[in-house]
Amino acid sequence: MAAEVGPPLLLLGGPGSGKTALLFAAALEAAGEGRGPVLFLTRRPLQSLPRRTPAALDPLRLQKIRFQYPPSTHDLLQLLCSAHEARGPAPFLLLLDGLEEYLAEDPEPQEAAYLAALLLDTAAHFSHQVGPGRGCGLIVALQTQEEGDSGDPLQLSLLQRYFPAQCWLQPVAPGSGQRCFRACLEPGGLGPRAEWSVAFQPDGEMTITPWPTQAGDPSANQGPSSGGQP
Repeated sequence: MAAEVGPPLLLLGGPGSGKTALLFAAALEAAGEGRGPVLFLTRRPLQSLPRRTPAALDPLRLQKIRFQYPPSTHDLLQLLCSAHEARGPAPFLLLLDGLEEYLAEDPEPQEAAYLAALLLDTAAHFSHQVGPGRGCGLIVALQTQEEGDSGDPLQLSLLQRYFPAQCWLQPVAPGSGQRCFRACLEPGGLGPRAEWSVAFQPDGEMTITPWPTQAGDPSANQGPSSGGQP
């Protein structure tokens, strides 16, 4: 997910589907690639970190992740608008968790369009700062109510115009006490469709593997976390 800068990605899934964990895994991977910092925007601090993951315990990676907690849409917009004034190295990855919470404050389509456009503009500004050939990736997580339900269809249709690539997290039958999800990446015509299995153990450990139907396909290994654990 974070290995290469691709198109803006919209991560969709129901409550408890692992969106935040996947965003954090992407942040850890980007922070460990010898590039610049990662900017992680979320309304509240993370309750826990992925367990039994060496990357999650690496203090050098954690130091590269800059968390900011805008409590309202107004604060989020202010933060994005002032990004060009920020000092220090520009981030190589911009993450936003809980987009639905910000959109709920003002569900009008024009507000969703403005926020989406501002996110893309901020990522483009960071890309200009880090230099040609490198760029700043953008991943935004949006909660759906249940499998296949994106909430407001008009709102999702609008967001898809700004985020041509989407990754849907769909629950599958669990096994041995673990929670399992099928991650389906639809790159919006910018590459091949890909799928992974995302499993969470009872102790919080997360593993990502190619979906079984693609186990023999080399392209299936190019997953959100390089086809393995984050």
